[in-house]
Amino acid sequence: MVKPTLDPSSSSSIATDVEPLLEFDRVGLEYPFEGSMRRIIQEVNLSIKPSEFVSFVGPSGCGKTSILRMVSGLSPAPIGEIRYRGQRIKKPLNNVGIAFQNPVLLPWRNTLNNVMLPLEIVPPYKNDFGQKKAEYTRMAQDLLSTVRLQDFQKQYPWQLSGGMRQRASLCRALIHQPEILLLDEPFGALDAFTREEMWTMLQALWMRVKCVGILITHDLREAVFLSDRVFVMSPRPSTIIYEELINLPRPRTLEMELDDEFNHYFSNIRRHIHHN
Repeated sequence: MVKPTLDPSSSSSIATDVEPLLEFDRVGLEYPFEGSMRRIIQEVNLSIKPSEFVSFVGPSGCGKTSILRMVSGLSPAPIGEIRYRGQRIKKPLNNVGIAFQNPVLLPWRNTLNNVMLPLEIVPPYKNDFGQKKAEYTRMAQDLLSTVRLQDFQKQYPWQLSGGMRQRASLCRALIHQPEILLLDEPFGALDAFTREEMWTMLQALWMRVKCVGILITHDLREAVFLSDRVFVMSPRPSTIIYEELINLPRPRTLEMELDDEFNHYFSNIRRHIHHN
């Protein structure tokens, strides 16, 4: 198969001279266990540039989801520190979008109103929601069109398939144009066909917003398809044992999964997970 030409304007590579948006400085985590402290994360040191998409992969229980909670500020790093634009994260950030494996759409709201929810509660949007509601509605409709849900704006969650609910959840996570998008195995409950379709839709949304994306996943092909870099974590007490730079052009297509270069990245990551 012929490899796609790498267009520098669409490459996944991130300029090295850009100041990082996020910095992990000797980040660790431990929990009380049977009268003592059990170390979960030994130490993580890394930085993430603006508009970069990264994935964390590794065995269950190594602290991947805890990393998302620390970045969001819901559970600030108890050991070391995570800095956002040079400032230590000590409290929840407003400019974060989050999507989980379970979409958790509000059952009494239709698709459009579920997507618009952050605009009602996140500053500065909530301050002028009433005045700009028509503008915000167009923003939500535009995102829904990107994921092919423009004809399902008035449907309620129970009237949507699992894939549709997850698409709406991604739109909701991005409607307020966050600088950071946190994704905790968002497609883990979907069938393989729907999951791959969701990769292309998430990529399209992310390329519109151009925020930092941080994905937790057990699907190594998903990590390669979506990421600029993939971090492999060791079993606990965990640390980063391997980093793979994914230098594939964007937008990426599902046909790229058959390409030798794609499978080279996949094999490198898989080998480092299995060796630890």
